Amino acid sequence: MRPRRPPANPPARARPGGGRAAPAAGGGVRHGLARVLSKAGLCSRTEAARWIAAGRVSVDGRTVRDPEFPIQAGRQQVRVDGQPLDAAPRIYLMLNKPRGLVTTVQDEQGRETVYRCFDGAGLPWLAPVGRLDKASEGLLLFSNDPQWAAALMDPATGPDKTYHVQVDGIPEASMLAAFCAGIEDEGEFLAARAVNLLRTGEKTSWLEVTLDEGRNRHIRRLLAAFDLQVLRLVRIGIGGLRLGELPKGQWRMLQMEDRRQLEAAAGPG
Repeated sequence: MRPRRPPANPPARARPGGGRAAPAAGGGVRHGLARVLSKAGLCSRTEAARWIAAGRVSVDGRTVRDPEFPIQAGRQQVRVDGQPLDAAPRIYLMLNKPRGLVTTVQDEQGRETVYRCFDGAGLPWLAPVGRLDKASEGLLLFSNDPQWAAALMDPATGPDKTYHVQVDGIPEASMLAAFCAGIEDEGEFLAARAVNLLRTGEKTSWLEVTLDEGRNRHIRRLLAAFDLQVLRLVRIGIGGLRLGELPKGQWRMLQMEDRRQLEAAAGPG
């Protein structure tokens, strides 16, 4: 079994104004109010700024209209419409993403997004847990629990992800082994944890590919290095959770057993 590569130390994240989160007295760190709402899983940061400007948010009982108003975690009481940040119930669901939708709330090019699948459902704000590109299909998770989502997306400890991939060729066993050995592409190391040949046609074949971390267009770039074009890419599993018979474009809430399957597949932090 190929060991996971430790994640690189990320640089300090800059604040929207160009500065970084300011240190606070007592060793804490202050973050802008809009970011605090977003990190609580209530909404996007853009939507949080709208709520704040509309006077829906208070800090220690006082209405605040500045999205960058500094908040120190655990020291100040933030409420939205009079309700504390932790009042919203946590929601966890899975979607069978159709091909042709982008994984974002709003697309600057006007393309349809995955949120179309939730029209009329009356769901609160939910963020995607990871991504599938426009041409990819299959299992995509959503939640308003940022800590749970972060644990699943951590490249060092998150669960493996399994894909069924149709390609325009029939790779030999040596090539399957090379997919697992990995390549360098644009300064990134790309490899599969496991690859199996599922079935073949005259000129195409289906592979089962398992990744223990997912970089941008990971599988497409890896296979392109061996002159294989991806014709279809369907994510069928995350950890022990499988897409199953969920119809395309449909979603369902995760049950406790579903969450246990995901969390059991994640390594210790």
